[in-house]
Amino acid sequence: QVQFVESGGGLVQPGGSLRLSCAASGSFSSTTFMRWYRRAPGEQRELVASISTGGSTNYADSVKGRFTISRDNAKNTVYLQMNSLKPEDTAVYYCIGGTATLNFGSWGQGTQVTVSS
Repeated sequence: QVQFVESGGGLVQPGGSLRLSCAASGSFSSTTFMRWYRRAPGEQRELVASISTGGSTNYADSVKGRFTISRDNAKNTVYLQMNSLKPEDTAVYYCIGGTATLNFGSWGQGTQVTVSS
């Protein structure tokens, strides 16, 4: 079993930055891919970024050039650095791990990110 706990969200002004953290417990080595998702009000859950054990990354078009995903296997932690935040980035952010084709476990409570002036 692998559990994921998100933290680091908050209220920021447009153009600001936040760094989200995702702490994993259990068999972290089995999560060859880690992914950040978000769900905005009235919207479906959206894949934001992913990273493999080897460090390969992918980003949604809406966040390319602004967000950076990273992974520290020694600390069982994944991060999402969010810069140049926009109001449309407002959402609950979730992390989850798995393989290239399957995520493990279930969705947690996520962490709220609110971008507003």
